[in-house]
Amino acid sequence: MPAVSVAAGCCPASTPANEVVEDIFGLVRILSDGTVVRSPVGPVFCPTTFPENHPSVEWKEAVYDKAKNLVVRMYKPSPAGGKVPVLVHFHGGGFCIGSPSWANVHAFCLRLTADTGAVVLSAGYRLAPEHRLPAAVDDGAAFMRWLRAQSSASANAAEADADAWLTEAADFGRVFVTGDSAGATIAHHLAVCAGVAVVADDAGEAGEQDQDQVTIRGYVLLLPFFGGVERTASEQAECPAGAGAGSLLSLDVLDRFWRVSLPAGATRDHPVANPFGPDSPDLGSVDFRPVLVVVAGLDLLRDRAVDYAERLAAVGKPVELAEFAGAAHGFFLHEPGSEATCELIRAVGRFVDSCVISASEAAA
Repeated sequence: MPAVSVAAGCCPASTPANEVVEDIFGLVRILSDGTVVRSPVGPVFCPTTFPENHPSVEWKEAVYDKAKNLVVRMYKPSPAGGKVPVLVHFHGGGFCIGSPSWANVHAFCLRLTADTGAVVLSAGYRLAPEHRLPAAVDDGAAFMRWLRAQSSASANAAEADADAWLTEAADFGRVFVTGDSAGATIAHHLAVCAGVAVVADDAGEAGEQDQDQVTIRGYVLLLPFFGGVERTASEQAECPAGAGAGSLLSLDVLDRFWRVSLPAGATRDHPVANPFGPDSPDLGSVDFRPVLVVVAGLDLLRDRAVDYAERLAAVGKPVELAEFAGAAHGFFLHEPGSEATCELIRAVGRFVDSCVISASEAAA
């Protein structure tokens, strides 16, 4: 693993023998000797003016993996109104930057909780290049195991490991996995792992599936970060006029994210990046729970997300596609109080309700 340091500014002065070879918005820089330098200064595209609290939401942090110092920021409606659905959320950032504590991620989770009336669990994960993929996906799976442990402990009065603050509000029978950009990619891989496990279990093989009181009802992929060697039309178009803050995501930046996050020597057709790459699993054989795919019309990643949804639908998977034609990548983070963000959260709420109703009808 490369050496890591945190610079007082962005990066120490480089020398010809130790120059900067990769730079991501000045937040992460890789030197020629492999040293990774992270800036303690927050990104300029993450405003500090967003409110830290919401009158109808309580929140707190907990460590879900002490060994890796991984934190989950937990949100629940206030005052409590009984058990409510759980939205597990993974932030974006190209697998290299981002945090549940970033002001824009926090503001979005506050509004998501307030407007859906659900518990939201914003889970952190290890970042590249210090921890290359599939580390982030592994951490996503580890968080789901932590959630199962919480549900198991809350159901057993003899257990003392459950967080009562969470378990008094969380309905572990109505869990949804959501993610933004790279976080949506994590959600996709968790859906595949869960679906493969269900198929294996149906075949009488040992497989990991929903256990204890946790039942995953669906997945929400917000502007998923997929890649591939062959360029799509939206990638070739670069940043459309009016993309606003989304114009930060140039094709060069996207390539850089993949270059420093994928395993050394891997291409963008690696299975973590490309769901339909030459070595990727056959999604037609996966037992998918319902999936909502959200795309933005001014996003370089739009075509990959649309293609993903269309391919899932073509093999009979339960998938919905919602497009925000005039929006850029991360629009709900840049303007969490906008009408577009409000409509996005309404779409998520409708999806959650429809999955719960469908499950109730199937059980009747």
